[in-house]
Amino acid sequence: MADKFAIITGASTGIGFELATLAAKNGYDILVVANEPLIDAAATDFKQFGTEVTSIEADLSTFDGVDRLLAAANGRRVDLLCANAGHGLGHAFIDQQPADWRFVVDTNITGTIYLIQKVLKEMVARNDGKILVTGSIAGYIPGAFQAVYNGTKAFIDSFTEALRNEIKDSDGVTLTTLMPGPVETEFFARGDMLDTSVGASDNKSDPVDVAQDGWDAVMGGKASIFSGWKTKLQGVLANVTPGSVLAEQHRKMAEPGSADN
Repeated sequence: MADKFAIITGASTGIGFELATLAAKNGYDILVVANEPLIDAAATDFKQFGTEVTSIEADLSTFDGVDRLLAAANGRRVDLLCANAGHGLGHAFIDQQPADWRFVVDTNITGTIYLIQKVLKEMVARNDGKILVTGSIAGYIPGAFQAVYNGTKAFIDSFTEALRNEIKDSDGVTLTTLMPGPVETEFFARGDMLDTSVGASDNKSDPVDVAQDGWDAVMGGKASIFSGWKTKLQGVLANVTPGSVLAEQHRKMAEPGSADN
């Protein structure tokens, strides 16, 4: 058993998979979770690095799913939490089913902040621990045809900034927000966005690079990081560009059928 323990959510594929790989490589015992059976196959890959790996399939959009995850830690102190689980949803808001957009809200916001609250409270009590939360540059942009998803990431980007201020006297605890742009993962297929310009683009970031940026930032105690210079530039420009302009730009990327234009 290692002397360091990490929980990584959304670890079956994409950024979460790469973060779990980095944690195991760096000597952490890890508890990995996703809402699909693929998490068990991913766990087999992580075991090659010689640390203890536990996997659990759970729906982190629910309090029960988060509680089951934490119970699987068997009382171990959480030294690192990578709160990466998230879900996207494309198409016009008025055409989306309420159950679908609620799942996005509950996964990206409700379950995420419930997990953070549970873990962070113990970290602050002992004044030691690191949390990496996957936000997004999408939180800076009114997301036409991804309105709910971008709204949830706006919440996460704002929430984590506020939370850093609340815990600033706990100098042994760090909370880092990772804000990537579009990443080459299953996100676009799962969100039914493969027919969009952004979903079909070959110019998305590599999840290996994004995870490394997040890892370096959280290990360095940074408050936040935009992954990639293009994403950082987007973040800067978003602060000075009218919301209506940003929404129209996003429409051109995310409107169904835009991949054909």
